[in-house]
Amino acid sequence: MNNPGEYENLVERIFWLTRLRWIAIAGVIIVLIFTSFVFKLSLPYFYLYAIVGVLGLYNLIFYFVLKDTRNKKPEGSFSTANRIANLQISFDLACLSGIIHYSGGIENPFIFYFIFHMIIASILLSRRAAFLQATFAAIMFGSVVISEYANVIAHYDLGGFISLSQHNNPIYISGTFFVFMSTLYIAIYMATSISKRLRQREKMLYEANELLKEKDRLKSEYVLRVTHDIKEHLSAIQGCLDPVLTGITGELNTKQSDLVQRAVSRTSKLLFFVRALLEITRIKLSKDLKMEYFSMKDTVKEAVAAVEMKAQNKNVSISSSVTLGADKIKGAREYILETIENILANSVKYTPQGGRVHINVDDKGDSLFLQVKDTGIGIPEDELPRIFEEFYRASNAKEIERDGTGLGLSIAKQIVERHKGRIWVESELGKGTTINIILPK
Repeated sequence: MNNPGEYENLVERIFWLTRLRWIAIAGVIIVLIFTSFVFKLSLPYFYLYAIVGVLGLYNLIFYFVLKDTRNKKPEGSFSTANRIANLQISFDLACLSGIIHYSGGIENPFIFYFIFHMIIASILLSRRAAFLQATFAAIMFGSVVISEYANVIAHYDLGGFISLSQHNNPIYISGTFFVFMSTLYIAIYMATSISKRLRQREKMLYEANELLKEKDRLKSEYVLRVTHDIKEHLSAIQGCLDPVLTGITGELNTKQSDLVQRAVSRTSKLLFFVRALLEITRIKLSKDLKMEYFSMKDTVKEAVAAVEMKAQNKNVSISSSVTLGADKIKGAREYILETIENILANSVKYTPQGGRVHINVDDKGDSLFLQVKDTGIGIPEDELPRIFEEFYRASNAKEIERDGTGLGLSIAKQIVERHKGRIWVESELGKGTTINIILPK
């Protein structure tokens, strides 16, 4: 049974072949125009352009069929994708044979373009199927050559290109056909040998990756259970400390009050850290996020309101703008809101007094482009590649605030990627940071 990785790779390769065919079609048209106006060859251009039209038509049909196949489960459509690959290559070989026939037959130097199709067959198909395609190519080309030799079909001379016609020369035909056949089969053998090894390596890597994913899932489940228990105990400790600190259990002297206050402060910070750890673990383990349409404008407004007081206390101005058309989006609103709040809170935290934080949302057609710019301390250039790692904090951030989870941007990345979006950071030390997010609507 083929694994999903093999199926996805096959489909991507067939899409690659479909895109490659458009380039080939354009190339054939350019060659036909060139031979017509430069070499002034007398060829049946109507038939040649008709074959190009057929190429374009079935390429378009295969593209839509493939798109439909891509959305289905691998178990039911791997064989369908395989058949599509075989059919495409067979049609290509038939069309190439037609082009060769109408443009010089065995005299046409482009006969060796059959080799390209053999290499493609070796990449896409099994060794057996690739050899069958080579046999089909030999039959198609052989039929054209023999039919022209026997005058069953007309031969079209390349008068302005080759002075002496060879289509009725049995020695030339035999020699060329032998070289042609042997080249096809040798190319298939060599290409499939390399392709087989690559597929085996690919399979091993896929299985290793799946094993790592499973181990990561088990680790996350363990972390979730342990962290949840720790949170419960910490909440209980905090519940016991609060009445003591507020004097419900009796008056405290200065030293006692100071010690209890420190314990409450540490417990609060530890609870914040544990909650962040729980959040990122839950996101990793959740298979699907509840997606629904919501207002990005209202979400941004709510996120700004949540950090506005902190910004005012630091004398940091915070502003926002959402362009027309950038309002409605489908996603998990609570997670998006949390992401924006965390990014804004970080920006405020690491922006000196008198600085600025601005969030802007632009409409990009089928996606939204969200930017949070600040005039903060920035991030050292050599530390930027690690900024989304779990528990990682920039060195200058640690100098400003010793305590921190290092999970804020990691959580943001997980949420954005679960929405099939992208997040990246641009920063200049001492001048500020820009967080960029692209979210599909």
